[in-house]
Amino acid sequence: MWRDALLVAGKDLRIEARSRVATNQVAPFAVLVLVLFGFALDPDRAVLERAAAGLFWVAVLFSAVLAVQRSQAVEAADGTADALRLSGLDPAGVFLGKTGAVAVELLALEAILGVGVIVLYGVDPGGYAALAATAAAATVGLAAAGTLYGALAAGSRVQETLLPLLLLPAVAPVLIAATRASEAALGTAAATSADWVSLLAVLAVVYVAFGVAAFGPLMEER
Repeated sequence: MWRDALLVAGKDLRIEARSRVATNQVAPFAVLVLVLFGFALDPDRAVLERAAAGLFWVAVLFSAVLAVQRSQAVEAADGTADALRLSGLDPAGVFLGKTGAVAVELLALEAILGVGVIVLYGVDPGGYAALAATAAAATVGLAAAGTLYGALAAGSRVQETLLPLLLLPAVAPVLIAATRASEAALGTAAATSADWVSLLAVLAVVYVAFGVAAFGPLMEER
């Protein structure tokens, strides 16, 4: 399973490195979302600073939808999905590989957005360990849920619009917990981040476990 996961993740990352879709489209879109939020709230910088964590994760969530759609589009092209089914690869390995590739792309994007939040919103970063743990747990949860629901929507003729409708409600707990943990790490909330990071870790484990169990039947139905 792990060997198959590495093969699939390497394939997806090589495709993205050659096509540069994440670099040329997803990253500029995410930065543009931050800029638009900044224009909307610029008259009150204090509000902007307090809302920075939530705006950051909303931008990540929107970008995750695009990354997942791109990941599924790769499999839809040239009969790749059929080739995966016939390849003998472990479906759980395929799921973990695609989840890992999306997670790597999102982590790179989050690094760019983190710099954008500091520059545009004037946020003074702190609690680096808590922020790193939050980013890791939330990213795994988003990537696993996105890969699972992306496979579920792939069999539909309206998958481009169906995916956000399925995914956004499912990852709302991840968005809330990541925002609260980030606020605590940045000092804009009185709570501590440990409980929220623990919740994010639990959600990530649940999404990954459910995806490992359900991805095989979803592959066969596509």
